[in-house]
Amino acid sequence: MRIDVLCSGSKGNACLVRHGDSQILIDCGSTQRYLKQAMNKVQASFDDCNGVLITHTHKDHVSRIKDVKHLPIYSYCDLEDVDHHTIVEPLSTFDLGCFHVQVIRLSHDSPKTVGYVIETDQEKLVYITDTGYIPNGEKALLCNADYYVFESNHDIARLMQTNRPMFIKQRILSDSGHLNNEDSSMNLSQIINSKTKEVVLAHLSEQANVPELALDVFQETFRKQGLPYANLTVRAAKQFEALTISGK
Repeated sequence: MRIDVLCSGSKGNACLVRHGDSQILIDCGSTQRYLKQAMNKVQASFDDCNGVLITHTHKDHVSRIKDVKHLPIYSYCDLEDVDHHTIVEPLSTFDLGCFHVQVIRLSHDSPKTVGYVIETDQEKLVYITDTGYIPNGEKALLCNADYYVFESNHDIARLMQTNRPMFIKQRILSDSGHLNNEDSSMNLSQIINSKTKEVVLAHLSEQANVPELALDVFQETFRKQGLPYANLTVRAAKQFEALTISGK
């Protein structure tokens, strides 16, 4: 499985997953120019995708939906500018190319937000962004993956120091907002195991977080939990810089 996090953050989100002849695009946020450049950089084309998985309808995840509406589109949420798409319910599963996909219910202030677990016959990816918490009833579905693309949106102290209105800060901190660094790392400590090869911390706030801080919190949480960290690759995705994970 090869995973290319094409962009990640409040200005755009998109991730390409490939294995053999199969290819899935998760979300299609950002600008038309950037997404085309990013796809070219990783030697891929929208037209080669077996389908597009949408997590929710916020603009930073669907701004270029018009560019991919000719492809099979799968979502739990209602979509504008799309004549037809397949509705996928939380906990449902379906096959797309060589991938087996399971839909994960999340908690965000956009109706019907979901994440995805994507598997081949050899590897497993968990893709979780834009959620205020991880439902306990679904954590078992996230365990023992080879790869995680997982939200680590903000540092609470830095968020409170921003000039954002208080109601926006409260929204971000709420159960329908975004995972902070501590909650992200604690959730990850409960679901990864020795099989896990790489974690990508995603959707970092440009105003309320920095990659170094998110990575330090992750490492400190694992140290306190007495969990192995040295053999695990952990990176933080940036807003406009493609990050590639190459597996089997």
